[in-house]
Amino acid sequence: MLLRNLDLDTLRTLVTAHDVGGFAQAGDRLGRTPSAISLQMKRLQEELGTPIFRKHGRALKLTEAGQTALGYARRMLALNDDLLQTMQGVTLAGTVRVGAPQDFAALLPDALRQFATLYPRTQIELRVEGNGALIEALDKSQLDLALTIGFADRKDAVLLGELPVLWISSRTFCMQDASLPLAVLGPQCAFRKAAVQELEAAGTPYRIAATSPSLDGLWAALEGGLGITARTAMQLPTPLVANKSVHRLPSLPIFPVVLHRGPNVATPAVDALHSLLGIATQGALAGLKQPQRLRIQRKA
Repeated sequence: MLLRNLDLDTLRTLVTAHDVGGFAQAGDRLGRTPSAISLQMKRLQEELGTPIFRKHGRALKLTEAGQTALGYARRMLALNDDLLQTMQGVTLAGTVRVGAPQDFAALLPDALRQFATLYPRTQIELRVEGNGALIEALDKSQLDLALTIGFADRKDAVLLGELPVLWISSRTFCMQDASLPLAVLGPQCAFRKAAVQELEAAGTPYRIAATSPSLDGLWAALEGGLGITARTAMQLPTPLVANKSVHRLPSLPIFPVVLHRGPNVATPAVDALHSLLGIATQGALAGLKQPQRLRIQRKA
């Protein structure tokens, strides 16, 4: 038996007619007359060799065979569209500029590798900075996408999840005096601001015991027992432990995790990376382990 090749345009018409509710509506959507749509469906029925429509009052409904044909049509069109989008990505050149905080740097490689597979000729410019600096770069049109912790009140914000801010220190951290030694990043760090605000509101004495421009430096200071910090548990090194509240320290806030898109940025490459980053971030948030209990020892 010699098999024929079905026309994808006809299959797309079948799907459209079903989804919009009739031949006339499909004609409006596709820019054709209802009679042209009807002729396409008649030819499709002849090619399939079985009735795919039945009368239901004044309307036409799909038969059981028609429902089967509809399912196959959706799958064939999805493969067709996926192939075209992939091939367009292969030939699409340009640059996508993306920024993320240090907390999420470890989840970027997988998303960037997937993007490079889809868009091998599109270059990526990556910026890893503090959340405030990323938002500033986005507003100056220096970034196309920015993943941030905080800034959920912006119009361009897409909320991906939430992260609790925790007290973090080494397992052997010991208080030497009455003032809590803080290890922190720069003055603009949102976690530093949150810790200071909560400690001052609670009347808890503190001092800045260590500062670092990088997250690696902060972790090193904590592992060395220099102090305690306020941070999320993302990428928490094994020697460190965290808890929401400890030794009468005030509880810390929950921060939103947000993905932003620059103004007037709408290209297939940016759309693809936006989707990949969102999926990767939500997966990382879902897989985040519960923090271990932190206990501060006081010097006898």
